[in-house]
Parts: sequence; structure tokens; C-alpha cells
Amino acid sequence: MDFVSTTRRIADNVEQVMVGKSDTVQRSLIALLCRGHVLIEDVPGVGKTVLAKAIARSLGCSYSRIQCTPDILPSDITGVSMYNQKSGEFEYRPGPIVAQVVLADEINRATPKTQAALLEAMEERQITVDGRTSPLPRPFLVLATQNPIEYEGTFPLPEAELDRFLLRLHLGYPSPEAEIEILDAQRASHPLERISQVATAEEVLAAQDAVQGVYIDDLIKRYIVDLVGATRAHPDIYLGASPRGSLALYRTAQAHAALAGRDFVLPDDVKAMARDALAHRIIVNPSARIRSILAEDLVHEVLGSVPVPGATVRQR
Repeated sequence: MDFVSTTRRIADNVEQVMVGKSDTVQRSLIALLCRGHVLIEDVPGVGKTVLAKAIARSLGCSYSRIQCTPDILPSDITGVSMYNQKSGEFEYRPGPIVAQVVLADEINRATPKTQAALLEAMEERQITVDGRTSPLPRPFLVLATQNPIEYEGTFPLPEAELDRFLLRLHLGYPSPEAEIEILDAQRASHPLERISQVATAEEVLAAQDAVQGVYIDDLIKRYIVDLVGATRAHPDIYLGASPRGSLALYRTAQAHAALAGRDFVLPDDVKAMARDALAHRIIVNPSARIRSILAEDLVHEVLGSVPVPGATVRQR
């Protein structure tokens, strides 16, 4: 598949600034290829903003940042209509959501009303201001961040809204060697200044269409459904993943296979994406939380309990 080389160029370009984070970069590109959005949950200073900027610059796409605070209003995101005295008419002034790559920083600091406006735009890929509906540009990728440590003055995302994110990622601290490389790279200037465009928006749109054509055997579809179904029956899980979780695992497995140069999905593709696609969609029982059991641990347990199909995958 031709787009494999395109995505490889993008990944290599982004990894110039995201040192030692190739797995996170790949998963961000998977979300882009699946027309989904990413929630990055991590402490400040590990490169969340740099990741969003690097992706936008690599694609030559428009970029905007929304700094979420408790006083931000929905109109601050979607834009407003302002009266033009010269023309005598109202003119629409687009907000920061009207961009191809959007960073919603600390989304859990925005009020529920503002969160809902942002998530509606993400889901519908359009905004409505004063009765006027405008489509959002394509491709359209939102990377929302939240700090898992500081909860004072925050409005945690409800489970129904967490379910709207295709993937939840954790960057984590770099290794000592990678951190030294980061220090060396920023000695004179920030590496972002050296990032250039290596692909076009049109190539990304073509890659999105190509990913949808990746073949999935019926037995692997059953494997996906069984995995998601197991999260609903697990004794330590209060609420399992929804059918949207099944679709997320289906789509991301297709993209994972495509990035590996295959036009068919293997069970390993499903396993590779299960944690990031499902963990944020399940609610752990209070008794399990007391025992310090995380959603990621339960997804890993489900992967070990559901039999892997012995499907004969069609090769072309």
C-alpha cells in the first residue's frame, strides 16, 4: 500500500521532536487515519503540545490551541457572529475549533457546557452558530489533554463523553538517554523550528479511505465482539465497553495492520490496540479500585481470558 511510506515519513518527522515516543506517535497517527480523536492523560511537560504541533507541521495543516479554563464559553470555541457597521450585516468570526489539528489543553478544566460544545463539534464535524451550520476542515484531529494529578477546580469528563475519544494515550517520562537527547536537541533552538511538511492533507484523506478497505476476517470480528463482551461480564467491572468500543477496536486494528504494510488484520493487531481503545470506556468497581486495580489491568486480563481465533486470514 502506497500510503505506508507516507505515514512512515510523517512518523519519522514527528519523532524528531518526540524522542523515544514512537509508540505514542504511531497511535496518534492511527487515530488520524481512523478519523478519530485522542485524549492524552499525563502530567505537564512531557510533550503533549509538541506532539500536536509536530503533526500539524508535518502535514502542512492548520493548527490551533484551546486553553481550557473554568471561564471559557462555548462561543470562545465555536466562534461568534459580530455586527459589521460598514456592511450592516452580521459576520461570522470562526473560533479555534475551526482548524485541522486542534489541541484542547486541560479539557477537564472547562465547564460541562463548554466540554459538550467541544465534543459535539468533534462528533458531528460541524458547528452551528446563530443557526448557521458550517463543516469543519478535513482532516480534523483533536488532541485533548488532562492532568491526572491535579483535580482542584476541574470538571472530570463523564463516561459518556470519554467514550467519544477513539484512544486514550499516556506519554510518560522519557528514559534518561532520551532526556539527554532532548537536552542536546534544544541547546540552540527548539526542534519544532526545524520540522517541515512531509505530506499533504490530500494524502491523509486518501490514506483514511484506504484504511477502511483493510480486510477483517469474520472470526476476528467475533474476537473483537467477544473481547468487548468480556468487559461487560467481568466481576471487577461495573460498566463495560459500549458498541462504540467494538467499532473503535475494529477501526484501529485496521489502521494498525495497514501501518504494518498488510491489507488484512491479524489477532495481534486487535491485541495491540485493545488497551488504548477500551480502557477509558470501562468503569472499575469500587471494590476493585480499593485494591488498586486499574482499567488497563482488567483489559490485559480480558485479553488473556478470551480465546484467540485460529482464522485463516485471506492474503492478496
